[in-house]
Amino acid sequence: MLSKFQNEWSDENKCVGMCAITSLIINDYFGGDICKIYVDGISHYFNLIENKIVDLTSSQFNHEIDYKDYQIIDRQKILTDDTKNRYHILKERLIKALLKQIDKEVYSCKSCDKLVDKFPNDETVFLGKDQTIVLVGEAPANNGWRKSHKLWCDINGKVLSSGVVLQKLFDMIDRNIFETTFLESVKCYPLERKNLKICSSNCKIIMLEQLKILNPKLIITLGEFPTRNLLNFKINKFADVVGNIYEVNGYKILPIYHPSPISPKGYTNNVPIFEKLSKILDGIKLL
Repeated sequence: MLSKFQNEWSDENKCVGMCAITSLIINDYFGGDICKIYVDGISHYFNLIENKIVDLTSSQFNHEIDYKDYQIIDRQKILTDDTKNRYHILKERLIKALLKQIDKEVYSCKSCDKLVDKFPNDETVFLGKDQTIVLVGEAPANNGWRKSHKLWCDINGKVLSSGVVLQKLFDMIDRNIFETTFLESVKCYPLERKNLKICSSNCKIIMLEQLKILNPKLIITLGEFPTRNLLNFKINKFADVVGNIYEVNGYKILPIYHPSPISPKGYTNNVPIFEKLSKILDGIKLL
């Protein structure tokens, strides 16, 4: 459906019709309130964050704006069909642009030189249709997405064994791993498994930058290294934290056993976790 503002937009006034969707995205990342006023008889939205006015689309008007008679608006009331569609388009473009900048950091990073093989792919985040849940893996598999350019698949297009196990678990929550946003705790391929610890530490800042952009409702960590990288407390035994949901830096984090078929816990011990998760997804407001 074409936006009613499409014919009004121009290179000279790129902010026209953008106030609602811009204020929604600002609210996603910075909180505060979304506010509404009337300017020249037209509804105009802006953000109020810690009692400071943030209005990134004020330039569409050729005069100063009087903000005193504003109303605080429930964001759900703004999300009509047209606005919701434009909001999702703008947010996806913003996310892709920001992630692309971080990928440049990955390619130029030399922190793990001689310990890793660089990621021969265009992107280190798979941006799925479902961005409410983000899966965080340990590190790129040697024969997986980094070479095949297809998540959970080898270079011949065959689904990796870990992907088969994880999809069986995801069937329990009615979701598809090929539509779920995914990134690795370690961005490059460690030449030896013993390098995972130091590589995880070196990649932590980049991983946190990516998660901040994605702003997921729930993070599922696959295995020990991404879990230790994200939880901000000392973990004695990995088994002690598996299956619990933790609130860390505004994120909900659920550690699970790595879904590798090599591990006897990869499927069997994850089943009760996903049975529990299927019952509480609505409770943690993922949608």
